[in-house]
Amino acid sequence: MPFHRRRWDPQPTGHCDVVLASDGRRDFSTRAVAQAAALAGSGGTVAVVTIARIYGTQFGLPHPGLLPSKQELVERRGWVEGAVRELKRKGVAADGQVAATRKATKKLASVARGRGARVVVIDETTATGARRMVEGDVGADLRRKLRKTGIEVEVIPAATASGKKKR
Repeated sequence: MPFHRRRWDPQPTGHCDVVLASDGRRDFSTRAVAQAAALAGSGGTVAVVTIARIYGTQFGLPHPGLLPSKQELVERRGWVEGAVRELKRKGVAADGQVAATRKATKKLASVARGRGARVVVIDETTATGARRMVEGDVGADLRRKLRKTGIEVEVIPAATASGKKKR
């Protein structure tokens, strides 16, 4: 029986004005989608990117149990399709992709540079305290990675249950 390698969807590579990014922990907020549409303008394009996390390797080799599951990929594709649909409803050209990687910040920076974006819009990490220290802050790390390239990173603040900005 021949071995059939699973093929990932081909990733878009065309130029875009704005990258709407997610680190894969949660769906895109409506505020982030609206901000990306506003920054792109009527003739602009938006690339919607989310991450399906690969959790590591075992004995230096990729292990199938550490790859994203089918349910995770379906969920991430749903997030991307919803954001693309909302952007198109607002009159902005958009495409999307789900990228599988272990290092979300590195992959998002690579996509922004490769697509020639001028702005990256990302939601603020909701984790606080020790959890934020362990998981990291993708928005701040992305800003640091893209600082020298001239690509601006706009972090959309998370809102609390009362609707006020979190400090």
